Amino acid sequence: MALIDGKAVSLQVKQQVKQECDKLKTKGVTPGLAVIIVGDDPASQVYVRNKEKACEECGFYSIKYALDADTTQSELNALIDKLNKDEKINGILCQLPLPKHLDDKEVINRIDPIKDVDAFHPVNVGAIMIGDYNFLPCTPAGVMELIHSTGVDVTGKKAVVIGRSNIVGKPMAMLLLHENATVEITHSKTLDLKSITKEADILVAAIGRAKFVTADMVKNGAIVIDVGMNRDENGKLCGDVDFENVKDKCSFITPVPGGVGPMTISMLMRNTLTAAKLQNGLI
Repeated sequence: MALIDGKAVSLQVKQQVKQECDKLKTKGVTPGLAVIIVGDDPASQVYVRNKEKACEECGFYSIKYALDADTTQSELNALIDKLNKDEKINGILCQLPLPKHLDDKEVINRIDPIKDVDAFHPVNVGAIMIGDYNFLPCTPAGVMELIHSTGVDVTGKKAVVIGRSNIVGKPMAMLLLHENATVEITHSKTLDLKSITKEADILVAAIGRAKFVTADMVKNGAIVIDVGMNRDENGKLCGDVDFENVKDKCSFITPVPGGVGPMTISMLMRNTLTAAKLQNGLI
């Protein structure tokens, strides 16, 4: 069993992005990211701080809009409209979840697709489906980087994704398919889940249930990628995979924390860099 070190791979991605950012600056272009946070959800505040820090490390311009929890839909829409027109801003990110009275779908659809660095807009989702995309959703793209870091060729491998969310599960399956894996998506209504996961050469768990994947669900020698971020019965951070129970069956496995998490923000930086190039005619 070998651990896949998400922090190390993430650092490599950020270093590449910084080098490219330095080149862009010689052409008078500084990538700019606007992050909107509504209300005071503690987890969201941590994520936003991490994004600001990554922007600094990569040499980006970044600005945070911290809005009150009672911000109206029309006020939020007006801010997005303003940022869509702002030439200094290449990427717009609205931290989810939003307070209950706000419509996240309306927000996602309002962001200009060329500035949608989360790749949540239907235009970008459709582009991923046909394999002709500018941006990839950050978490699935980060998972692919981690798989590549193992040196294992995805072509022809049986890949199983547990979870069918729009943010991870569905796009994850498409990215694996684009690299010629044979892909199966499983979910809460899947019958005899264990018999399916046991055939997986690559198993991606993204359901948000602590220690759900146990050793009897994993094929010997599989690559296991754990996207989950949960708390166990002792309040300790853990993933969707029962790590101690599963690790000895794997060829490669990601830890939680320190696996997929750091990659998500690095891929956001890469998307923002791509957006800056696109908007300045450099791609």
